[in-house]
Amino acid sequence: MHRKLTGQVALVTGGSRGMGAAIAVRLAADGADVAFSYAADPEKGKKTLAAIEATGRRGLAVKADQADPSRAQQLVRQVADHFGRLDILVNNAGVHVTGTVDAPDRDQSAFDRQLAINLQAVVSTVVAAAPLLPEGGRIVSIASNGSATTSAPFPGISDYIATKAAVVAYTKGWARDLAPRGITVNAIQPGAIDTDMNPADAEDASFVTSRTPIGRFGRPEEIAAAVSFLVGPEAAFITGASLPVDGGFSC
Repeated sequence: MHRKLTGQVALVTGGSRGMGAAIAVRLAADGADVAFSYAADPEKGKKTLAAIEATGRRGLAVKADQADPSRAQQLVRQVADHFGRLDILVNNAGVHVTGTVDAPDRDQSAFDRQLAINLQAVVSTVVAAAPLLPEGGRIVSIASNGSATTSAPFPGISDYIATKAAVVAYTKGWARDLAPRGITVNAIQPGAIDTDMNPADAEDASFVTSRTPIGRFGRPEEIAAAVSFLVGPEAAFITGASLPVDGGFSC
């Protein structure tokens, strides 16, 4: 049976757990060979790699600190050298640091690292990947539904939302830049997704579900399904778009 991404190579940053792992495995199930980066936990990386290979596709796990722009660029080159090509880039790696601007215990180094991972690494990775992508290549970045609203949903999230809003702005600009080559660039804006970083049974989870029309947290596989659509042939006329996948939270 033909799988829609057969013959293609995908790179998923931050792919060892949560949404990233679900995306990596889904793209492999769709027929792609999949590389993914991870920051610190090789055991989780091994599990994701095994799940990719269980689909019958080739996988590659690369340890890379996305906060280092030069390492992000090396990652792209390493993947392209290993597989001989790169067709799909999914920018998923990210961190979530909160705190109000006037907090007396504000850890500025943590916010600086968030900016480096959530924004600068995305820019560096796209800059490195763009020359390598073929006609019909795909770029998808994971933003946040907070960047789709006109107001912050709660105090202390401004820095995080700003990084994701910038990714959305870049997405629109890059879509213009790369359209002549048939490369599409889109973003997904997840709501609360049930992962180990943001579990559905957390203390403040009821606040989120009470504001979500669907009434629950999303599943990583639901984000992966949206990525699968955007990188597939059916989405060839979609570019510069930001797709909320948040159960209606941003309505």
